[in-house]
Amino acid sequence: MSVLHTAGGRLAGTPVGRLILALPLIAFLLRLGGAPLFDVDEGAFSEATREMFERNDFLFTYLNGSPRFDKPIFIYWLQSIGYLIFGASEWAFRLPSALAAIVWSYATYFFARRRVGEDAALIALAVACTALGPFAIGRAATADGLLNCLLALTLFDVWRHLEGGRRAPLLRAFLWMSLGALTKGPVALIVPGTVSLLYCASRGEWLRWARMVFNPLGWLILIALVAPWYAYALHRHGQDFIDGFIMRHNVQRFSGSLEGHGGSAFYYVIAVPLLLLPWSGLFVVALGKLKSGLGDPLQRFLWLWFGFVVAFFSLSGTKLPHYVLYGCTPLFILIGLHAGAARRAWPHLLLPGLLLGLLPALPSIFEILSNSKLGDGFYRAQLSRALEVGNNIYFGLTAAALLIWLIYVLFSKTSLVQRLAVTAALQVVLLAGLVVPFAGELAQGPVKAAGLKAHELGGDVVFWNFSTAPSFSVYRQAVTLKGDPQPGQVTLTRVDRLPPDVPVDILFRQGGVALVKVKP
Repeated sequence: MSVLHTAGGRLAGTPVGRLILALPLIAFLLRLGGAPLFDVDEGAFSEATREMFERNDFLFTYLNGSPRFDKPIFIYWLQSIGYLIFGASEWAFRLPSALAAIVWSYATYFFARRRVGEDAALIALAVACTALGPFAIGRAATADGLLNCLLALTLFDVWRHLEGGRRAPLLRAFLWMSLGALTKGPVALIVPGTVSLLYCASRGEWLRWARMVFNPLGWLILIALVAPWYAYALHRHGQDFIDGFIMRHNVQRFSGSLEGHGGSAFYYVIAVPLLLLPWSGLFVVALGKLKSGLGDPLQRFLWLWFGFVVAFFSLSGTKLPHYVLYGCTPLFILIGLHAGAARRAWPHLLLPGLLLGLLPALPSIFEILSNSKLGDGFYRAQLSRALEVGNNIYFGLTAAALLIWLIYVLFSKTSLVQRLAVTAALQVVLLAGLVVPFAGELAQGPVKAAGLKAHELGGDVVFWNFSTAPSFSVYRQAVTLKGDPQPGQVTLTRVDRLPPDVPVDILFRQGGVALVKVKP
């Protein structure tokens, strides 16, 4: 029986409990296509998928005509199904991540329900689909939502095998690992292999770990699913594949700071609480139970899972917030298990309240930044549309939501957990329904509009003094190369980088983006 249930914070059978059961569908499908594709990652994944159809090549990916070695093939195959059904739309490219996040959330719930009780499992489900980190990657056209789902499925089945010795969960774990290796590479093997090693080592069960990891049928599954594509990629690109995928995007990503994504060893100390909002307070409560929980086999397994991921990526030279999400699934369950130990409500509601209070002010804050000297001219120009995009409707709805939330949390007689669940539901509805579309239109709307205009005009277009905007190619429905434009050629550029000595006709201009034709 969970700590939450014995503490009197019952959720099962209540209206809030029923709301939680529906939350994954709301969190990951509400206005999924409401914002333009975000560059660089969403644009790059989506354009690589689109080019599979343009090239009639579904075995390797290209980005604006050049081989893309960043990730293996599986996520692109799933995105291509959405593209085939729905066309080149934000909904189509994001749908695989959303469905994976929904499976991830419900898999967490069903795993937890049997082991820590219905109430704790409901909280785990709520955290899985409403915390900022899972919410963001579950709605992004990238590989991370899918990889997190596959890692969770893998380690859930690893525990089922350790728990009861059954063979079927172990073989399923090899299946999920295989698909993970086709989604993002070696990390899909490293995390479950090391977590299971640490757990078995803590119990002196070295032989059991060896029998599990070197299961012949499991390796047959792994080799049969993974080897063909990797062998094909190596045969097709040779040393370029080794240098691009193995060395640059795996070895160098760990050994050095790739693409400027560095950080201190304490990077994830700050990242984890932010990624868990609005549940960060309950994470601190669970952390306080770490020492006593290690005596319980399941809790020991969950803490080792989280601890290894944090330690591993803290040692990595390249640090991105979503890396630590590979180890946050066990936290969802631990938060649910120990939620009943929380006492005063206000420490848990303060940060979520500050976030909700920030949302109505975003357009004004961005307007102030656009008139400042901070950053470069491009980003200030993008932000200059803040009050236009974040209009009175945006302000009115976010302010009304804040007021309703304040009345609810101040005067409601419900438990802290129920108030947090309602807060989380309100947070994802606001983010999905208003804030992400607002931010997307502000940051990416001009690029999308320029791409649609270029598609309408036809002909060749080049990037000129523009580092990268792969989503432009998605909306333009054609490969776009970098280079200096020839007279009469159309180009996408930044308004702050238009050379004053080159005569151009401005075909489209919005925010910091301009589509121009160089005059003869």
